[in-house]
Amino acid sequence: MRRPMRPVAPQKDGPLSNEDITSADVQLIDGEGTNRGVIRTRDALTEAQDQGLDLVIISPNANPPVAKMLDLGRFKYAAQKKASEARKKQKVIEVKEIQMRPNIDTHDYDTKMKKVHKFLEDGDRVKVTMRFRGREMAHQDIGMDLLRKVQSEVDEKAKVESAPRSEGRQMVMVLAPK
Repeated sequence: MRRPMRPVAPQKDGPLSNEDITSADVQLIDGEGTNRGVIRTRDALTEAQDQGLDLVIISPNANPPVAKMLDLGRFKYAAQKKASEARKKQKVIEVKEIQMRPNIDTHDYDTKMKKVHKFLEDGDRVKVTMRFRGREMAHQDIGMDLLRKVQSEVDEKAKVESAPRSEGRQMVMVLAPK
């Protein structure tokens, strides 16, 4: 006969607060930010509730843990806003791909190079792929020369992250903005 499964207690997100604090003593910082010293957790909790605040563990690894009296809802909201601002300022670097063939015409080459320059100015990495079909495989040196030409053309704007290398029927080179 199987035993019934015991339900798992839900994990709370954020710092430990109020009744969740397990340590006997805490280093208390009151609502104004004054250090009140080491106090029993029960006394600190009672004092926080009298002031209409929550007791929140700020530094759990300290000995004893550092707890502060504050409004937990306001604290979580401020932390959420701070994280949101950090996400807004962060730039996601994408890898853009430009595909070429070894017998590319000059106008097509110029158009593709304009795109490469634009991607690099936007701060994105560029993967330049040289595709070979049929008998072009016998003339991989033409493709390598073309990739070297691309490399020399964007030399002042970009650095070569991975040098041109052959991968089956294609040659790949990755450029990153300087």
